[in-house]
Amino acid sequence: MTTTATEGPRETPGAGRPAREHSSSSGTPGASGAPGAALAVLPGVLASALAWTDAHRTRFALPDDVLEPHTQVNATLKPLGELAQLGSTIRRTTAPGAPEHELAGDLVAYAWEQLHEGALLLELLRAEPFAAYPYEIYAAFAGYGLRHEGFEALARPLTATRAWAHTEQHANRQLGLVNSERRVGVVTHTDAGGVLSRTWLGGLSEPWMFEGPSGYALTHTVFHLTDWGRMPDRVPGKIDGYLRTWLPAWTDGCLESGQWDLTGELLAVAASLPGPAPAELLDAVWPVLADVQHPTGCVPETGVPVQDPAPGPYPFIDCYHSTLVTAFAAALSLRSLRQTDARTDETTPGRERHTP
Repeated sequence: MTTTATEGPRETPGAGRPAREHSSSSGTPGASGAPGAALAVLPGVLASALAWTDAHRTRFALPDDVLEPHTQVNATLKPLGELAQLGSTIRRTTAPGAPEHELAGDLVAYAWEQLHEGALLLELLRAEPFAAYPYEIYAAFAGYGLRHEGFEALARPLTATRAWAHTEQHANRQLGLVNSERRVGVVTHTDAGGVLSRTWLGGLSEPWMFEGPSGYALTHTVFHLTDWGRMPDRVPGKIDGYLRTWLPAWTDGCLESGQWDLTGELLAVAASLPGPAPAELLDAVWPVLADVQHPTGCVPETGVPVQDPAPGPYPFIDCYHSTLVTAFAAALSLRSLRQTDARTDETTPGRERHTP
């Protein structure tokens, strides 16, 4: 996406539509949510987004000609890799036995089957030994425990080449490659700290310079740094403080301009920070995004939400990513808020701790 956080419609989210019963927000960008507003909507948002994804899993299926040169990677392998990456994170973040935990695992297994348990990625690596994307897709599965011996046998010498270490790419993309190497379990080709310092976020850029491309670069810098929210303690203190200060303003701008996909990614970033959850931000923004979510569970990438309650309100390509991101951010937010509540229970004198 190349739209900026200040482009797009100025209508209030959900304008002209009845408010969803679970929404605790006025639906106005920047409105403060009541304490606990996020926790009130998050379980429903997560369940609904995952249910939509499951109902549309065949849309992630790879075509028979996926290995042909004319096949568009961004319309085939990229969505499937995102399903695996975000699904595996949701699986790790949710409680064993919970419906969302089991469903996320099923979706990852489906993605692995589509790749013939890694054999298709091996063919891609043979055909394009200079490309990083087969390795990055594979790393999403390897980090989850699904591996292919043949792929790793070929990848090992390739990732030791000078060409691999000197592939020219944006700093946040290079950070993603470093995280992929960590997941596979090989020596990283460069130091993550040095790469981080060259990113838009690592440089603590002027916050008023935030726009669409820098916003996505920022969110993915955090995802790669924290292994998609699994390791919040990897976020340095200065970056943590910078994000806690400016995330409210950036999310407000995204809500105002109807950038729902980027809003979801920023919420995932907020839930990936070390220490207490930024509850005030989550309480303010989640009810608004919950109101944008269609009754079927999908979330549009941008624009005024469709009012039609019928199934299939948006083309798949225009909502699959934002729906996955919403589920991913919801799972991380639930974990972050619950961990904060648990810490409060343990440290507040005289407060009884309730175990569900």
